[in-house]
Amino acid sequence: MKKSIIALLLVALVLPMAFAQGTSEEKPVELVYTMTAVPTDAHAGAMRVFKETVERVSNGQIKVLTYDSASLFKQEQEVSAVKSGQADMTATAASWLTDGSPWVGMFTAGYIFKTYDHMTSVLNGPIGQEVFNRIAKEQGIRPLGAEYLGTRQINLVEDRPIKTPSDLNGVNLRMPNSDSWIFLGKAMGANPTPISFSELYMALQTKTVDGQDNPLPTNKNAKFYEVTKSITITNHLVDSVWPAINEAKWQSLTEEQKGWVMEGVKAGIEYCDTTNLKAEAELVEFFKNEGLSIYQADIDAFAEHVLAQYLDSSYSDSWDMDMFKKIQAAGN
Repeated sequence: MKKSIIALLLVALVLPMAFAQGTSEEKPVELVYTMTAVPTDAHAGAMRVFKETVERVSNGQIKVLTYDSASLFKQEQEVSAVKSGQADMTATAASWLTDGSPWVGMFTAGYIFKTYDHMTSVLNGPIGQEVFNRIAKEQGIRPLGAEYLGTRQINLVEDRPIKTPSDLNGVNLRMPNSDSWIFLGKAMGANPTPISFSELYMALQTKTVDGQDNPLPTNKNAKFYEVTKSITITNHLVDSVWPAINEAKWQSLTEEQKGWVMEGVKAGIEYCDTTNLKAEAELVEFFKNEGLSIYQADIDAFAEHVLAQYLDSSYSDSWDMDMFKKIQAAGN
């Protein structure tokens, strides 16, 4: 009798433990995804596509919690939050990863990429995998791919074509007020003039500056087309944002789970790239209809000149030149 009572007690103790263990194993993996972008930005849309895709293909085994508009962390805090595990994912860029990996600074240089195709084939291919693996080892945060943000072009007050860097000689070109941006302006052949973005419309209207550089969607949204007469396609900075995950979190996932996450990353890239490429293509016609002239620069002439300025300066001291050469070869 005593043996039966003891056996029943043991069963009573073991069953709840086994049930609790099974419940724990079935609990979905959570990924906290934070970014600064507002909901209307294409890469914020890409985050939503990532969430929908991952939750669908994992059949709910992975749950993605999304936070946009810097509602969880400010932009300056995002990378640190992911590194420390306070968040699991963010959308970052090369410029935010240079402190821990100085060689990444070469991805902020003008004409490191000549075109969208050059950028995406590098960063979403074998070279990008090498770059991202190295960053993960050095910093504990792993980029998983590259989403297209847009390409910066030259926008002038005068109706003036810009073919080569010499055509920018004497042009007072507004640039953001930082050493790296000022260097890019000089490298392109212009006279860079730092002016706050909030003051730029008035500066163009009063001809305090001769022009500015921004992606075409920014030119439209800020209505710079109202106070300028020409845009030259220079493609001097093909910009991207990198969905990135805490390295320890990544390594804690099974191979199947990693596959689900990468399906979400690829779906997000497709959404973001398609959205921004479509917007840029449509905006060329929009600006023409608004009376602006659209010109095509000699991209090769610009790229050769601008990169030579970087390579002859201290800006390239920290670059991984073997990788730089591979990136450049991929664009030929």
